[in-house]
Amino acid sequence: MEPAPPLSESDRARGRRLAIGGNAVGVPFSVAFTEQLPTLALVTLGASETLIGLQGGLARGLFVLQLPGLRLVSWFSKRALLLTGHCIALAASLPLVGFAALQELAAPLALALAFASLSLTAIGVSLCELVWFPLLRGYMEPERIGRFFGAIRTTWHLMLIAFFAGAQLWLGANPAGFGALFGVAWLLGLARLPLIGGLPERSERTDQRIRARDALALVRREPRLRRYLLGTSAFAGVRTSVLPFTLVMLRRELGFTDATVVLTTISLYLGGLASLYLWGALIDRLGAYVVFRGAAVGTAALYVGLAFLAAAGSAALPLAIAFFFAQAVLAAGFGVADTRVLFELTPPESPAPTIVISSVAVGVVCGLAPLAAGIVLDALLGGAADPLAVYRGFFLAAAALQLLTFLPLRIFRSRA
Repeated sequence: MEPAPPLSESDRARGRRLAIGGNAVGVPFSVAFTEQLPTLALVTLGASETLIGLQGGLARGLFVLQLPGLRLVSWFSKRALLLTGHCIALAASLPLVGFAALQELAAPLALALAFASLSLTAIGVSLCELVWFPLLRGYMEPERIGRFFGAIRTTWHLMLIAFFAGAQLWLGANPAGFGALFGVAWLLGLARLPLIGGLPERSERTDQRIRARDALALVRREPRLRRYLLGTSAFAGVRTSVLPFTLVMLRRELGFTDATVVLTTISLYLGGLASLYLWGALIDRLGAYVVFRGAAVGTAALYVGLAFLAAAGSAALPLAIAFFFAQAVLAAGFGVADTRVLFELTPPESPAPTIVISSVAVGVVCGLAPLAAGIVLDALLGGAADPLAVYRGFFLAAAALQLLTFLPLRIFRSRA
């Protein structure tokens, strides 16, 4: 069967508009059930570092399910798979809206139920991600990829800032009141359904199945793809290991309240908002490698500073806010550069195999790295007279690893 023709210019423009709107409400939903709020909720329920590390890598780690899921792209429309995954995530996350009821249960049962809900939600999110970037690939104008992703990410950053600003005020007045916040996020997820239901798509359904082995063969065959996967997976793996345990350290060791920790989270999204569109324009002009290198070196320096945050005393809060802001600026640049290179490596007529193998590679590393970090921290903290010294060593080790992550990406110094 011949590849489907490209979408018309009007369909591509409509797809970009719906994608921006769908992400504006969809990303706050997925973030609320996979990132900072679940970490704080699990701390409230008494979770160990190992369980927090497992949850921190859960959403990305389950991207490994996308590899066998590639066959679904041969049989079903990407839009239908996106809707199915989102409905699974909505249904699975609904129990967390009743977080107050979970708190009334015995801790082991409450943690088991919360973790089951988070796990099933992550499976739904994984199915959505299987087809989201392949759908977007059909809407692209090659010379404006960076600008488009700067725009789409700026929009959902605005929504996240509004959401977490409200969350900070709510938690300040209602400590551990996570149920209402999960409820607002769930309603935002519900609002995404009609937007993604209208997305146009360039079909990848064929007489031949798209198989996992075909995606794996791409890695063996393409040295640029291998280097891309190694560098981006390493950068993301270190980052996803550091961020949840930064929150845990602030909450457990430095005595920050939930509301104060959420205040630092707002700065995380402010950093992205302040820089995303500028990063997109810069990357379209200069290429990705300069940003890869600068983000890796700059982020490593921030982790060194984080290791000594406890010594700042009363200045710890503004410095924590500054850390999250600066870290977000650098991560935003790396992310836009990452997407640009991925789309340059992806054939437009059949993007799913390349995009999925990238998603799976990064997801596996991001799933295992926080879990490994949590296990190590659990073991070290168990007999530690000074828990802050353990966190300090962890952040310094993360800085050393982060500094090395741009090395495989040197292959992209040339834009050829």
